[in-house]
Amino acid sequence: MKNKKQIIILLVSLVFIFSMMYFTFQEKSVFWYLYAFTLLVGIAISLVAGKFEDRIPTWQYLIFGIGYGTITYGLVKLGYMLLPYIDKNAVNEITKFLDVYGPQNIFHYLMLIFIVAVGEEIFWRGYVQQQLKQFTSPFWAVIVTSILFSLSLAVSGFLPGALAAIVAGILWGTLYEWKKSLPLIIVSHIVFVLLLFLVLPLF
Repeated sequence: MKNKKQIIILLVSLVFIFSMMYFTFQEKSVFWYLYAFTLLVGIAISLVAGKFEDRIPTWQYLIFGIGYGTITYGLVKLGYMLLPYIDKNAVNEITKFLDVYGPQNIFHYLMLIFIVAVGEEIFWRGYVQQQLKQFTSPFWAVIVTSILFSLSLAVSGFLPGALAAIVAGILWGTLYEWKKSLPLIIVSHIVFVLLLFLVLPLF
């Protein structure tokens, strides 16, 4: 009975996230507010229905988080540099997407760091991935969660971002299963977005 209830909550939460993400990308003028709201609800669901792990000391998750956030950025940067050889229009597509949906002011950056990065990790890795482990192996839970995470961004039609999300999702999902520390992957995600949007932007 308890297992059935958990499945229903998981399915309802996924329907909510995907529906809201689709709607959010349609409403460009209030995109950041809807995105933040969606992830705040995702955090609330995760806190009520999930359990999180944190098995390493603070200094370790900070060091690992910074390191793996930098590695994630490096992989995305490498992919961006190779894109012109694969699809000449992809770079223009990324530029147009970021012009519309990229952070434009300090308030957007604060939401990106404290709500988006945190919310995505709590919901996708901390909640969805852990729920899927009840039905499959950790390996497949990581893969399926990464695909779902990617699809939640693919509803925008932004395929390069969806591909990057799969790579990042696999890396962060594997890291969570290895180190059993949600703060670690949150730090890693925050470092990644800081490098991507502030320190070393793609263009």
